[in-house]
Amino acid sequence: MADIILNVEVRDRTGTGGARETRRAGRVPGVLYGGAKDPVAISVKENEFRKALYTGKLLGHLVTLKYGDETQPVIAKAIDMHPVTDQPVHFDLYRVDEHQQIKISISVHFKNHEASPGLKRGGTLNIVRHDIELNCPADHIPEELVFDLTGLDIGDAIRVSAFTLPIGTSAALPGDLVIATVAGSSASASAAAGEGSGDA
Repeated sequence: MADIILNVEVRDRTGTGGARETRRAGRVPGVLYGGAKDPVAISVKENEFRKALYTGKLLGHLVTLKYGDETQPVIAKAIDMHPVTDQPVHFDLYRVDEHQQIKISISVHFKNHEASPGLKRGGTLNIVRHDIELNCPADHIPEELVFDLTGLDIGDAIRVSAFTLPIGTSAALPGDLVIATVAGSSASASAAAGEGSGDA
């Protein structure tokens, strides 16, 4: 089960006025969705919510929602932050069964840039998508998807199928989409053109 526990209270007032009142009381308003039950307006103490947020394991991970003596697994699907103060202002939680298959976006990262011949020659990594939507068990959501750039040259494309996905996990995207490419810079392109004209 999840490490993070969110102690929630049910909110009586909803809408903009209710959300403002909740924030004035030092709590973050949110909504619990999903399953066969109706949405429920909830709130969490702001300091507790921030602590969970700063672990980096709140958004897109299985966490435990606690209301009184009741607990249930949920997933934080969205967190809205204030554009100026960077304070959490609203969140959405979704009810899930611990082992059910869910659809969720996982961030993509790249390693071994220095081992890519294309990047060493002045090429650039052009990232088309920063995340990949996956179908995976709720209790086995990967932290991230990492792609090894070793050996990639200018003109190479990295597609969804090139990523090694955990067992029981599959891509939820339509087709084998391009996630990133190694593109040539104008300098490397002109250098290549110069080499070509020298051969003629």
